Amino acid sequence: MSTADPVTREVAWLRSSGDGLPALLKSAGGPWDAVQGYWPRTPEQRLSAIYVLRPALVDARWANQRKLTTYDFRLKLLWPVGSTTTAAQLWETEQQNLDIAVDLLITRIRGQLGDHTHGGRFLSVAEAPEHARITAHFEDPERVTAAMLRAEVSYAADDQSVI
Repeated sequence: MSTADPVTREVAWLRSSGDGLPALLKSAGGPWDAVQGYWPRTPEQRLSAIYVLRPALVDARWANQRKLTTYDFRLKLLWPVGSTTTAAQLWETEQQNLDIAVDLLITRIRGQLGDHTHGGRFLSVAEAPEHARITAHFEDPERVTAAMLRAEVSYAADDQSVI
């Protein structure tokens, strides 16, 4: 495994469908228009999107010939607010829709019962004792100036150990 490709591996997992976990992409029945690696220079303004970023990695040697690489993932979520109902109803409904979409995302990140490797892409994801958490932060909707709700989801993944 390369330390240059964890974003690509994680995007592939999040785009997966048909494995008993929630599909995230609309093309497979999910709520998101796009799941892509890295932040684009100009994100699409009317798409619900997940952008996978890797803000940090730690390459720790824990024995003479063994090391373990840990990646911190930060997913930036954009959720556009439509214009099909009254402003008050719409704003509340879209916040709830984002909550539902984030719940599906967290279910996919948790993975299958007994498989916390994202289909063998990593040693473990959101599982190691010091990394056993998934955190979602939602932007304060009162402070949103554009018709776009935002959230961030963060978690860590350990890579296959190298000898």
